[in-house]
Formats: sequence, C-alpha cells, structure tokens
Amino acid sequence: MDYDKIGKFIMSERKAKKLTQAKLASMIFVSEKTVSKWENGNGVPDTSVLPALCEVLGVSLNELLNGE
Repeated sequence: MDYDKIGKFIMSERKAKKLTQAKLASMIFVSEKTVSKWENGNGVPDTSVLPALCEVLGVSLNELLNGE
C-alpha cells in the first residue's frame, strides 16, 4: 500500500470538492491533524472511517486504496 499515493489522491479529491482539511475532518468525525497526516503520506485512514471518506469524496473503496 503506497501511503504517499493514497494521500495525494485524498488531497486532490478533497480539493476538487472544494473542501478544507477542517471541513472534511468534521464531516467524517476525525481531527484536521488526522487528515493532514493522511495527505502527507504518514498514515492511511482507519477501516472504520473508510466508508464515510469514500462517500464524501465520491470515490469507491478500490479507487481510494489504489490512490487513483
């Protein structure tokens, strides 16, 4: 699993939806720091957050985990 690729994908999808890190974080009930960590490639979303994250970003689980 390529953390950097996933993080860049999350960032690009978030920006395409015109969401700030803070807004995305509040929508999926995580901290802004957590979203930043993902986008910087220092971790990936926990499995409990994946369904909500995919829904907000409008992507499938496979797209998210493949980073494309």
